[in-house]
Amino acid sequence: MSDTIFGKIVSGEISSEFIYEDEHCIAIHDVNPQAAVHVLVIPKKGIPRLVDAGAEDQALLGHLMLAVGKIAEQLGVAEAFRLVVNNGADAGQTVFHLHLHIIAGQVFAEKNL
Repeated sequence: MSDTIFGKIVSGEISSEFIYEDEHCIAIHDVNPQAAVHVLVIPKKGIPRLVDAGAEDQALLGHLMLAVGKIAEQLGVAEAFRLVVNNGADAGQTVFHLHLHIIAGQVFAEKNL
């Protein structure tokens, strides 16, 4: 398991309220939300960055996409949300345990990309 804050949350070492959990991932509210809805989807397997995923992670990566759909539906934002994966510090990644941001609850203009 990853020794990052997300690895510690996944392992139960740090307490957090899961809004979704299955055998491969969890979802929690972001502690520094950038929109009305900002949820993190975190795989239980500790992969530092997206580019560190290997062929053996293909099913997990697909699973994360399907989980995002379920979580967006659960949150009532399935019709319009943004999905963000930051890869590396220069892209804004601050925790090096792969995670996906579901961001919704506002209208996104192209300039916000």
